[in-house]
Amino acid sequence: MIQKSDILQKLREVIDPELNINIVDLGLIYDVVVDQDKGKVTVTMTLTTPGCPLSMVFEEWIPDAVKKITGVKDVTIDLVWDPPWNPDKMSDEVKEQLGIIK
Repeated sequence: MIQKSDILQKLREVIDPELNINIVDLGLIYDVVVDQDKGKVTVTMTLTTPGCPLSMVFEEWIPDAVKKITGVKDVTIDLVWDPPWNPDKMSDEVKEQLGIIK
């Protein structure tokens, strides 16, 4: 059985090369939906800005990471802009690391 928690753990291995922070703790992942019967995973995510030059990179890295999970056959990325990303979406650890909170 494909678990959402396992997918999120694999997505934590995908690092934003500009910030050197994983995309889950950066707050870019909004949802993960699993179709167990088809082995399909849909990742709903955003980027820090609509013009982010890394969108093509993530379209490759995310499926590569998630397909390492047993049973995952297909990964789709649903890129959304609403709600827009903002620093409040980051984990407290990342905010602390970046000096946003102490």
